[in-house]
Amino acid sequence: MLYSDPVRTAEKLLYDGAGPADAQVTDEYGVLHRVWRVSDPAVIRMLASTMADKKLIIADGHHRYETALNYAKEHAPASPVRAEHSASELPHPAFPEAAVMMTFVNMDSDGLVVLPTHRVVHDLPGFDPAQFTQAAAAYFAIEPLPEASPASLLDTLRQQKGTAFIAVTRAGAMLLRSNPDAATGPLSSLPENQRQLDLTHLHAIILDKLLGLDAEKVREQTNIRYLRDAGQAVDQVRRGEADITFLTNPVTMEQLREVAFAGAVMPQKSTDFYPKLLSGLTIYALE
Repeated sequence: MLYSDPVRTAEKLLYDGAGPADAQVTDEYGVLHRVWRVSDPAVIRMLASTMADKKLIIADGHHRYETALNYAKEHAPASPVRAEHSASELPHPAFPEAAVMMTFVNMDSDGLVVLPTHRVVHDLPGFDPAQFTQAAAAYFAIEPLPEASPASLLDTLRQQKGTAFIAVTRAGAMLLRSNPDAATGPLSSLPENQRQLDLTHLHAIILDKLLGLDAEKVREQTNIRYLRDAGQAVDQVRRGEADITFLTNPVTMEQLREVAFAGAVMPQKSTDFYPKLLSGLTIYALE
């Protein structure tokens, strides 16, 4: 869960005066994870009070969250149970399944980065790079790019203003810059804040309209893979394992905030946050 707290009230409650971590481990990416146990009821109540008015954004794990809610409903007692505890006790749920484990991350924290997730499209019947380029020209200004490394391609992409992404086929790489006037029709049903996202143009125009991958096929990943490593994404095309790869810029925290707080949802696989809390550091025992 992401929340906004520019003055970092929650962090100050947790970290000011904190001693050595109870546990720490370094993962395969060289990221150090440290865990502190917070058991003072007064601190926990102050933390809960601090977080009570925060709007939360599900940054990752919405399927797990929905499953947890359904699980809680299935195990809810027939008669409502009220959780009670004295001033010296820790707060606890009315019944074990009513609690859901979450990680809360302040989106205003230093060092939080959103990384891009690239799209690799494969097994399209009769895919032809020349025909795709011709069809895409109705919606995008297309610039062929010289042979270059994936890192160099990403550097080119980062320099672009406005909506843009790079497509890589067996015929080579090309820069696609969206034509706002041409994009108006395919995006007319979407809110303004979503029309500003590069991935919205990619999904609604390229994947759906030009390649025939509708929302269901994208959701089921019938012909699409999501890769964080641009090198792997490009290599799959060059090895003949995919038809076309789309390299994308990451969404910004401001775009995420605007879309989510307006009650809308981001395109699938659009937010890859770094660093991530290592799985398995904590566990919630229901019994």
